[in-house]
Amino acid sequence: MPKIAKELSAIRVARLTRPGLYAVGVVPGLHLQVLPSGARSWVLRVQIGSRRRDMGLGGYPAVSLAQAREDARAARAKVREGIDPIEERKAAQRALRGRQATPTFRECAQRYMAAKAVEFRNPKHAAQWRSTLATYAYPVIGDLAVDQVELQHVIDVLTRDDLWMTRTETASRLRGRIEAVLGWATVSGYRGGDNPARWKGHLDKALPAPRKIQSRTHFAALPYTDLPDFMAKLRQREGTAARALEFAILTAARSGEVRGATWGEIDLDAGIWTIPGERMKAGKEHRVPLSDAALGVLRAQGPKAPDAIVFPAPKGGALSDMTLTAVLRRMKVDATVHGFRSTFRDWAADQTSFPREVAEQALAHTLQGVEAAYRRSDLFEKRRNLMDAWASYCTPGSAKVTPIKRMAAK
Repeated sequence: MPKIAKELSAIRVARLTRPGLYAVGVVPGLHLQVLPSGARSWVLRVQIGSRRRDMGLGGYPAVSLAQAREDARAARAKVREGIDPIEERKAAQRALRGRQATPTFRECAQRYMAAKAVEFRNPKHAAQWRSTLATYAYPVIGDLAVDQVELQHVIDVLTRDDLWMTRTETASRLRGRIEAVLGWATVSGYRGGDNPARWKGHLDKALPAPRKIQSRTHFAALPYTDLPDFMAKLRQREGTAARALEFAILTAARSGEVRGATWGEIDLDAGIWTIPGERMKAGKEHRVPLSDAALGVLRAQGPKAPDAIVFPAPKGGALSDMTLTAVLRRMKVDATVHGFRSTFRDWAADQTSFPREVAEQALAHTLQGVEAAYRRSDLFEKRRNLMDAWASYCTPGSAKVTPIKRMAAK
């Protein structure tokens, strides 16, 4: 017989806010589950036949402690009579839904994304959710009734084609998304018990920790000592992609931020590029001080209408990331576009006396801990001095920019 935990009062239960599973006493197996999101629900752990089952008894505080104990007693009484209360409830739920089948994992994922649409940082974030689930999860569990998804199914998704070992970051994000969908299905009444996609105390017993699989892979970066020569060669190349790459290096910005830049974000007179929060990784607006060299690249491009892309693709719209990568490949340079941010950071640390936080702010890195709590300034003027010094290092001597070829009139 299960050990009965110490009885907790309603006041003590209300104070349980740290994520975990807490036995509340009186009825064996009755627990309050607190999720990292802050959501709390009742779970009854009970032996049914040869299997231990987890039965959801509703969310807290909508279902009170007293009600949860009453429901738990009723469920345990049915087990003693040889009745599976979980299957009995599923049958009742199907009857209430007009005897329709339990929705599939795919259907639940679509409903979850629709319900949480306003929380996605931008359309790209929402597209990533849809893409990873469609590519990796749906082929395995997409058509499975959501209440039938168990631990082994989740493991099958994460280890298919060696995903967990070879694309660990993608697999880790996928796991979190599956966990979120199954959590939504639980609070929606479509399934009960533990979430088989949760990591701590569950999948961490079946899969190696992501940080242990391999050392962190860094983007290939050009040594800063080679940068002036590279920039001189880059300035001699024609085309929008070359100019976009040059601008990305001079501003130490991410590829997507540069490729999506519009003229409405640029103030040529003030020498400021203001990137809106929805286009930033951290979701916060970021001001970039523009050096004379960076302004020279922009003036060679335009300006044009506020909503026009600064570095447009030949057929309109923004350039692709591979277009910038292709420039590096043609120049036979073993580096990535993102790697030039590392080049900038190494140069700032080794060759200048600018404080670390100035360089980190220039890269739009999110501050952590106490520093994040107290930092109110974006150190803009100090960053302007840093970016001017960076431009001088990148473009010694002439900073003349090769203009884009004008297409001959047809």
